[in-house]
Amino acid sequence: MIISSYLLRESSNIFDGWRSVSIALFMALVGYSVMVSIPVLSTAWVEMLGFTEEQVGRVAGADLGGFSAGAILAATLVGRMNRQILVLLGLVISIASNSLCMIYVDYEQVLWLRVVAGLGSGIYTSVAVTSLGGTTNPARAFNLLLFAFAFSQALELYILPKLTMNGIYLFFIGLSTVCVLFLRWIPKRPLNETELAEQEKHENKIEDWHVPKIVPWLCLVAIGFTYVNIGGYWTYIELAALADGIADDWIGSLLVWTSFFSIVGCLIATILSDRFGLFKPLIVSLLAMATIVGMLGGGITETNIMFSLFSFNLLWIFVDVFQTAMVAHMDRSGSFVALVPGAQGFGQIIGPNVAASVLGAELGYSTMFIVSGSMALVAMLIYIGVSFYMHRHVKKSVLSNAS
Repeated sequence: MIISSYLLRESSNIFDGWRSVSIALFMALVGYSVMVSIPVLSTAWVEMLGFTEEQVGRVAGADLGGFSAGAILAATLVGRMNRQILVLLGLVISIASNSLCMIYVDYEQVLWLRVVAGLGSGIYTSVAVTSLGGTTNPARAFNLLLFAFAFSQALELYILPKLTMNGIYLFFIGLSTVCVLFLRWIPKRPLNETELAEQEKHENKIEDWHVPKIVPWLCLVAIGFTYVNIGGYWTYIELAALADGIADDWIGSLLVWTSFFSIVGCLIATILSDRFGLFKPLIVSLLAMATIVGMLGGGITETNIMFSLFSFNLLWIFVDVFQTAMVAHMDRSGSFVALVPGAQGFGQIIGPNVAASVLGAELGYSTMFIVSGSMALVAMLIYIGVSFYMHRHVKKSVLSNAS
């Protein structure tokens, strides 16, 4: 009930209910669990299964590629299919695939099993994100998600290195099983036209979000580029640090503690979004993210990796709050926001694979970090274009109303 009050004090919107918000938050955290634990998984695949550094990138890309495909599939069905059945399908696929990963451990087998596991995760994560996007105040809902994300990320990065490979898979299976138990808390359908009209009465009209469909599509493309950067950096950051002589225990502890810095990102995002809107903080933060990733191109030391990881975790959450809320505002039906995990997953396919190709060409981690960081700049340029369009759009609306 505290969660529901945080979003809106009084609402007839079923997505604002504490049960709906709670299960959507938990499901989203479970769905993103592989994404946030990729540094640990990468090291585990190398040390426990004997994969090469290039193979790690391919497997990570396969998992998150399946995630993207699952999210896109769910986005096509979420508006017309019982969402509880859709979530159950995704959970069953995820549980079955993770179970088979404990039996089949060769590279080719694991590669395809991770595609299927990602497919299941993408399906139920997309529904979870759609539910949060259906709340009356999606910016707050996603801020709440990413606030919880900071704690779950730290917990996973602390627990998973202590587990065996099979223990890691059992951890993922256990989380998915909990989601099955609370399946009935998920609203079965989207809001109808009457309910949407009622919801708009409670929204803050900071921007005129009634825009052509090309605009949210451009935002999804920008999210994809942002996650190409994130995917390359996050997959290889631990392996790159170890290659440059950083102690294993030290980098492991750093990954855990820097995760909590995401909380700061949530708090700052809340303050800045209320004061400056969504565009300006997002554009500046993408420029900062490109800088802190690219700076590792000069080599990794204990000092610069500490600064980079703290800044990266702050900016990752910060950027996601603005990106996801922006798409949710542009499309209240939920069709586009359901594609956000797909865009994230697509970027996570490209990012690790581009990074793996750079390493396979023996260009080293320095080049890899520069290439990854440049992708955030591409996303920034797209948002600058969208921002320019939105301001012209609002100006025309004001002049039209005045006349």
